[in-house]
Order: sequence, then C-alpha cells, then structure tokens
Amino acid sequence: MLQINIFVERLWRSLKQEFIYIREFKNARELREGLRSYFEFYNQERFHQGLDNKTPDEVYEFSKAA
Repeated sequence: MLQINIFVERLWRSLKQEFIYIREFKNARELREGLRSYFEFYNQERFHQGLDNKTPDEVYEFSKAA
C-alpha cells in the first residue's frame, strides 16, 4: 500500500507543478477539460524515470501482452 501512495503523491505533485499552478481557469468546465488533456499527456506522452523512461501506457500495454 505504501508504494502506491508514493506514486499517487508524485502524480499530485507533478499535476500541481506542471499544470495547475501555472494556469488560470475561468470555471470548473475549463479546469475539467484541462485536466483531461493533462492526464492524456501524462499517460501517453510524458516519459517517467521510475518506469525506465517509458510512458504509463507503454508499461500497461506491455504488461497486458505478457
């Protein structure tokens, strides 16, 4: 359980520093749309050092194939 918590804490830190703190949102809809885009980027394009410089989607697809 502790290991999962580490990943979640890191995700929130990245989200705040890379997305939330550097933008202004006019309303909740704009925030939701932005979050959707950020998580697509985070999972599909952003490389993660803890995942051997792969994206989460690459790791997930590999684990499904194995």
